[in-house]
Amino acid sequence: MTEKQMFALLTQIWSDLQHAEFFWVALALVLILAFSAWFSYRLRAHESKYLQPGQSALRSFGIGSLKRIAFPLVALIFVLILRKILVALHWEHLSLLYLAGPLLVSWALVRILVYLLRCVFSEGGLLITFERVITSAIWGWMVLAITGLDDPLIEVFEQVSFSFGKQTINLWMLMHGAVTVGITLLIALWIASLIENRLMAADHLDANVRVVVGRLAKAILLVIALLSSLSLVGIDVTTLSVFSGALAVGLGLGLQKIASNYVSGFIILLDRSIRLGNLVNIDDRTSGTVTQITTRYTVLRTLTGTEVIIPNEYLVNNIVRNQSFTDTRARVAVPIQVAYSTDLDKAIRLMVEAARQQPRVLVEPAPGVLLTDFADSGINLELGFWLADPEEGTGNVRSEINLAIWKSFSQNGIEIPFPQREVRMIGQAPAAA
Repeated sequence: MTEKQMFALLTQIWSDLQHAEFFWVALALVLILAFSAWFSYRLRAHESKYLQPGQSALRSFGIGSLKRIAFPLVALIFVLILRKILVALHWEHLSLLYLAGPLLVSWALVRILVYLLRCVFSEGGLLITFERVITSAIWGWMVLAITGLDDPLIEVFEQVSFSFGKQTINLWMLMHGAVTVGITLLIALWIASLIENRLMAADHLDANVRVVVGRLAKAILLVIALLSSLSLVGIDVTTLSVFSGALAVGLGLGLQKIASNYVSGFIILLDRSIRLGNLVNIDDRTSGTVTQITTRYTVLRTLTGTEVIIPNEYLVNNIVRNQSFTDTRARVAVPIQVAYSTDLDKAIRLMVEAARQQPRVLVEPAPGVLLTDFADSGINLELGFWLADPEEGTGNVRSEINLAIWKSFSQNGIEIPFPQREVRMIGQAPAAA
């Protein structure tokens, strides 16, 4: 149906208002729309019966699409049936039904398009939150385009203009530019999501390489989409040179730390010095497993369950002890002090046996004991053993081994000394015993 035909249809509707048949047709159309709305509501209420866990993505997409087009689809079916019946009964004033047909078809197509975009992008996006608003806006403009009322409205928007430098910009240019930029950015994000999904499925590539390539591709596509959309609208891209220069100065002065963190993030992702799942120690109080690496910060999950957010610049400029960089095994030391009268060979044997009783302690390298110091109160020994899974924590193993050593020493008469001091007062007679 062309614009001229649609304009003629609107004229016919205006003339049909003079006949009683028009109002009966309008009443029937209202009843059809009410029944379609009720049917769509009932379908959404019983959606859980059709959605089952573990079902295929195609079935889920089909059910979701049917739920969204149920109202316009049912209404369109009844409108076509009513139109056939009334034509057979030789009713002449049916212009309202002829207008309702293309409007319902366009409503169903818009709902399907927006739902398809929602399925492409990740959960929690703007399309999910504003799905009905976006659908209503697109359908409203399609109604204006179908009825031929868009040209007068565009002329009204073009009358509202203002100067921006040497260029004159009107309200229609701004609205058209916003829509064009939005569409091109959506296409760029869709292509970037496809590239990211393909990269994440490539197991032969390192995880860090996949992340950094995916983010670079998204950034490049967004810049290309923005520049191309501005060119399509008619805005001279060279006018952005002043803005880009100001942005560079801002990054060099006020945003120095933020820029440094972003650059450090790309360095960490590219040189792979820190990877996802690594157990790292930042200082004596901060250690944990790397759970997320972004371009600005890195997230560590400590053994206590808390998450620490560390700027990437700190990781690049400071010493980081990575316990699982090339080898996931880690050595754990347990210091023990025994009395000078202790049989050291027996004490060392009992300490090694206590370590071997723990299932997490590796057999090779074997646990060993070192004599580290002759202290004031006793002899300092150090039990060293290796763990293959330090990310599971070392405190529980230390506790079990210390408890086993205490029991073994108590059963074998080995003393763990405590500090003692004897004080003598010079110039005074010793007290009687």
